[in-house]
Amino acid sequence: MNKSKELFEKAKQIIPGGVNSPVRAFGSVNMDPIFVKKAKGSFIYDVDGKKYLDYISSWGPMIFGHGDEELNKVAIEALEKGISYGVPSEVEVEMAEILTSAYKGCEMIRMVNSGTEATMSAIRVARGYTGKDKIIKFEGCYHGHSDCLLVKSGSGTLTFNVPTSPGVPVDTVKHTLVCEYNNINSVKEIIEKNKDEIACIIIEPVPGNMGVVKPNLEFMKELRKITEENNIILIYDEVITGFRLSYGGAAEIFDIVPDMVCFGKIIGGGLPVGAYGGKKEIMSVVSPVGKVYQAGTLSGNPLAMSMGIAVLNRLKNNRQIYEELENKAKKLEEGFNANIEKTGTRAVVSRFKSMISLFFTDKDIKYYSDVMTSDTAMYAKYFQSMLQSEILLPPAQYEVMFMNATLKDEDLDYTIKANLKALMEINKTN
Repeated sequence: MNKSKELFEKAKQIIPGGVNSPVRAFGSVNMDPIFVKKAKGSFIYDVDGKKYLDYISSWGPMIFGHGDEELNKVAIEALEKGISYGVPSEVEVEMAEILTSAYKGCEMIRMVNSGTEATMSAIRVARGYTGKDKIIKFEGCYHGHSDCLLVKSGSGTLTFNVPTSPGVPVDTVKHTLVCEYNNINSVKEIIEKNKDEIACIIIEPVPGNMGVVKPNLEFMKELRKITEENNIILIYDEVITGFRLSYGGAAEIFDIVPDMVCFGKIIGGGLPVGAYGGKKEIMSVVSPVGKVYQAGTLSGNPLAMSMGIAVLNRLKNNRQIYEELENKAKKLEEGFNANIEKTGTRAVVSRFKSMISLFFTDKDIKYYSDVMTSDTAMYAKYFQSMLQSEILLPPAQYEVMFMNATLKDEDLDYTIKANLKALMEINKTN
């Protein structure tokens, strides 16, 4: 038995499922997880001495690769000053200045400790500000595990929804409505049926939790228009995409300004972090100046703030990195597409900017329903083959490959060759 296997067996006895987040269990790719010992640059090293080219990047934040020397120095210096104070510090103000100056329409910001906290808090603020209870989310868009967001669509987009997890009371989600991403008519119909009752619409402007689904710009523009017409707060969940796809996020890419925004991942340099912000008028309802309560003892802790400030300043001063990351993803897209054609595999590549996914379907990926036609059993075989070639992909079909600045051309070439080998192997078994 290898060491990863031993650790997993031990972990299952003391941690639910042996993991601290379900995707780490590797269950959807039909294997046990690898346990990591260390990471550096574009590579992860497991406890059994194996080295893997890493396309997870800790689910997005490692934009400069693992163990960046410049960022390591920042972390050490911050550590030596103290990791938590419990009272305000200068770095919290500096972080707020960076975020509010970087993102259009974000006039005030409040730090939290996770993406789930950020989205949960933003929705509470939207409800408190508008005095309305109902919210709209989109099928396939994930906004953390708070109760009101753990819902799925019923039979059609015009129904109330039921919890997708035991432990979530039906009453908690009765005000949550689900629409179809990229389908503006589904939004219009729900708004019409719930006139003057909807506080906010929350959306991943570029989905990163059902694989990559390219946003339709007209859909995004129309969404902004109808929320304004109906006094509905538009919340962009940029926990994954904020500072990952561009310095100004989706608001900059689409030139569409939401009322509120949620951040995470990169703004802590890989440490646990989140933030929500928006127009000053809206954010002024937050305690202690307003009546909407939200708190967090470790929010804005100096270690995470220092790391985040270093990352954001570096991105601000090196914006060409976004084009470089996109070019890496383009190279993979072109290579994968050539391999798909060469092998006759029923698969499509979906890419937006530097985010990329491979789906085992012949559908053009426009909607959540297209995503759900993908053959997850094929993806599991593909994942296993790539892992044997020492390439670590997201251990689930409905996730995203993330590029990082330390990926070299030879790494991408090797990945394309491994992709061809994997496609040839899985075609033989089907």
